[in-house]
Amino acid sequence: MADHYEVLGVARDASADDIKKAYRRLARQLHPDVNPGADAAEKFKDVTHAYDVLSDPRQRQEYDLGGSQGGQQFGFGDIFESFFGGGMRAGGPKSRQERGQDALLRVEIDLEDVVFGTHRDLEIDTAVLCDVCQGACTQPGTSLATCDICHGSGQIQRAVRSLLGNVMTSTPCTVCRGYGTVIPFPCTNCAGQGRVRARTTIPVDIPGGVETGLRLQMSGMGEVGQAGGPAGDLYLEIKVRHHDVFSRAGDDLLATLEVQMTDAILGTTATLEALDGPVEIEVKPGVQSAEVLTVPDRGITRLRGTGRGDLRIGVQVVTPTKLDAKATELVRQLAGRNKQKAPQFSHFQQGLFAKLRDRFLGV
Repeated sequence: MADHYEVLGVARDASADDIKKAYRRLARQLHPDVNPGADAAEKFKDVTHAYDVLSDPRQRQEYDLGGSQGGQQFGFGDIFESFFGGGMRAGGPKSRQERGQDALLRVEIDLEDVVFGTHRDLEIDTAVLCDVCQGACTQPGTSLATCDICHGSGQIQRAVRSLLGNVMTSTPCTVCRGYGTVIPFPCTNCAGQGRVRARTTIPVDIPGGVETGLRLQMSGMGEVGQAGGPAGDLYLEIKVRHHDVFSRAGDDLLATLEVQMTDAILGTTATLEALDGPVEIEVKPGVQSAEVLTVPDRGITRLRGTGRGDLRIGVQVVTPTKLDAKATELVRQLAGRNKQKAPQFSHFQQGLFAKLRDRFLGV
């Protein structure tokens, strides 16, 4: 590869201003807008790369050293940092490809969706593979170039003087950042990253039995990595919306059934709409408030295992608050025909819901 100083036509001890003037003069001659020839484009690339290196004091110093001797004197701390903490890599330059970041997405679903599961098409903003360079990071028709500072190793070796004598140390190349290659013509669509931000649709099957706070892992559905690296994972955090009628206890569904006093005395049947369709409920004569009626296998599909939970219904007997004179007389006659217990103390309960809680939980 040509010497950078020769490419710009300056001496090795040229000042920063001399280097800048030489670059501007050559750039005006070789720029593709002025000189469209293929040779001129190649020379313009070399001139630009030479200027990028020599205009940066640190990179120029690296280039002048040729990746060999720096002449610094290191102490014990510097030596050990070079060996154990200086980013020394075994096995050559590091890969440009990196694994993409994981992503977290919160999804709200209804309780009805929990019974059997549901399908969603989720739109998210994420990093996807560049469709122009396909992760190569370079413009189509071009390729990566070997770094002329580290000669493709990704490391700069130096001989340093210490109390132990001359010691060879390695540090990542500051020009190619340890990759061993540079990008002469970065892809204009992704700016040389190999990926772009885009809005995309991800189909998701949410299984039955999920609950609020549960996270579902979707491997490889997160952000695409740099330079087309493997995608990270997507995590879906579930939130189940509140339902006005039904609630949940494990895999069981809970609800309250209001029963009129006459139906509680005589018994009745009713067909009501549950989360997954109509359900027939039988209320036996003499049912009491806080009794629990169980409809098997009408609860939630088990997330782990097979089958479904039950639908458990707590009874609430509704006592009429307003009766006309005739209805009041009929109730008195009923009370007279049946010997009623006098009011008495029993175990204290915080109303119907405390009773239902105890019944539901088996207390």
